[in-house]
Amino acid sequence: MKKYALIVAGGSGSRMQAQVPKQFLELNGRPVLMHTLEAFAQAGAEIELIVVLPAAWHGYWQELLTIYNFTIPHQVVAGGRSRFMSVKKGLAKTGKEGLIAIHDGVRPLVSPALIKRCYQAARQYGSGVAAIEPKDSLRKLTSKGSRAVERQQYRLMQTPQTFAADLLHEVYRQANDDKKFTDDATVVEHYGQPVFLVEGEYRNLKITTPEDLVIAQALLVNK
Repeated sequence: MKKYALIVAGGSGSRMQAQVPKQFLELNGRPVLMHTLEAFAQAGAEIELIVVLPAAWHGYWQELLTIYNFTIPHQVVAGGRSRFMSVKKGLAKTGKEGLIAIHDGVRPLVSPALIKRCYQAARQYGSGVAAIEPKDSLRKLTSKGSRAVERQQYRLMQTPQTFAADLLHEVYRQANDDKKFTDDATVVEHYGQPVFLVEGEYRNLKITTPEDLVIAQALLVNK
């Protein structure tokens, strides 16, 4: 079965207080995005990798590929004005048969095992979306303040979020950016399709702040 992976790396990195977007910051000797691509390459040589980047940074990425002698095959696509539009542009480069994983470019610690589990679930159930149980206690805000809720009833969403290709193409054809979807699972669910959750990994963190980069570095060193 054909497998695609859309690696969405359209962030500006404003919260990182850096001169370049966070996907290009160095992590353990290489840019963050290269670690992410390597994880998918290790999950299966048959996976067709599509990187969605802002057009303004395509040249810089090509320079990095040369500097770091990075040779994992992938296609680069210009992103859109939002994550939703970036995914839609990436989907235009995929077929309507097979499986499509969508992953944040700044989740470089994702394991090949988790990637495979998401593909396997999508093949069986139509979707396979990584999620983890919250570690902290949760409270829900109310008009009177807040109240405790059972954290076992909640999950924190991660990526990869993997779906049958025909399903993903159909829901994105119907959807538009006005809905302010928070992730791809939300788009699929909005159009009446169930979402199958796959147990994620706590180390599969999303690098958003400078502290996240420090934690990711420590996890890689102690891998």
